[in-house]
Amino acid sequence: MEQLAQYYAEHIATLQQRTKTIIEREGLEGLVIHSGQAKRQFLDDMYYPFKVNPQFKAWLPVIDNPHCWLVVNGLDKPKLVFYRPVDFWHKVPDEPNDFWADYFDIELLVQPDQVEKFLPYDKANFAYIGEYLEVAQALGFSIVNPEVVMNYLHYHRAYKTQYELSCLREANRLAVIGHKAARDAFYAGGSEFAIQQAYLNATQHMENDTPYGNIVALNENCAILHYTHFEREAPKQHRSFLIDAGANFNGYASDITRTYDFTKQGEFAELVNVMNEHQIQLGKLLSPGKLYGELHLDCHARVAQVLADFEIVKLPAEDIVAKGITSTFFPHGLGHHLGLQVHDMGGFMADETGIHQAPPEGHPFLRCTRKIEAKQVFTIEPGLYFIESLLGDLAQTDNKRYINWDKVEQFKPFGGIRIEDNIIVHDDRLENMTRDLDLG
Repeated sequence: MEQLAQYYAEHIATLQQRTKTIIEREGLEGLVIHSGQAKRQFLDDMYYPFKVNPQFKAWLPVIDNPHCWLVVNGLDKPKLVFYRPVDFWHKVPDEPNDFWADYFDIELLVQPDQVEKFLPYDKANFAYIGEYLEVAQALGFSIVNPEVVMNYLHYHRAYKTQYELSCLREANRLAVIGHKAARDAFYAGGSEFAIQQAYLNATQHMENDTPYGNIVALNENCAILHYTHFEREAPKQHRSFLIDAGANFNGYASDITRTYDFTKQGEFAELVNVMNEHQIQLGKLLSPGKLYGELHLDCHARVAQVLADFEIVKLPAEDIVAKGITSTFFPHGLGHHLGLQVHDMGGFMADETGIHQAPPEGHPFLRCTRKIEAKQVFTIEPGLYFIESLLGDLAQTDNKRYINWDKVEQFKPFGGIRIEDNIIVHDDRLENMTRDLDLG
């Protein structure tokens, strides 16, 4: 924690410099960043779980407190309006006294509708940054989420400070503990629900604490890319297990996926091992100066080779790619930026003005197309699936004659494979945070 606090000073200095640069460029006096508000459920007096504005938690690790505000201009000490109501129904947040508190001038807000007296009186040249446009309007802001400012902040958010990298390493450490517990629960014959509980218990997360809804899939369910159902009963036979689950630390996310074969032998186990090796090699190809889309195309070539080697498709690998068959078996992107959000902003930007970096032709689902540079963090997550609907579409094309449908039927009960690591790009090396924690 001492080192984290030391890194935090540099982190705040970096955010201050970014803020100073963009507000001077745009003729603004400052930014007013809103943490957000809790959303009430329709026709109810209950609220949805609160999710903080990522532009707010970029400055400080307050992720569970609505109605907070930051006033920043890149020069003066940032001002934090911290919501601390008088409330006997709910736990009231403690007054800020953590390692980050000294970097802010802190005012305590008792009632949300009293915030105006803590904000700049003349808001003509202050930009509101947040989700609640009606609140911004009521408070008198005329500049709301200006595109030029947002593009600048999103673009530079890809370059992580040492504080941020430390938080991401800790998020990986927590998630790996959970993954190992989930793996053990799978081999013990657990249900999807039981495996999910083992993961949450090991990471000491509640479901609302995880950075995204965990994917815990057994057998055929491994073919559902965003499966979050959690069957309560264990299947009669355990064949395969896919877990895509992360953890949160100080508002930063990890995003890790592994796939297992229950018997650890047979052709599906071989398929998992081969995809694991390709995933490792793809991770090692992250190189400053290369477009991320180039790696995605390399992944399709590797998937094609696997389809050919396992005689799933009766064509040479280059023909499988040329005919677009790989997209049936690998329908998503290779990965994305990672940080304050699981799919961190800025992945499609060619520069800080927001110019779009187009994906490779024919690959619209890629979540990152940007040039790879040092201090960026990526996921690498190749997959190979046997998805009923996509196979059905393939069967309606001329390419159906190249498919070994008997082999497809053999693999369909296993669902599919995805393997994902979180990797930091440094100037002179790569740091695979996930593998370094001994998650094979």
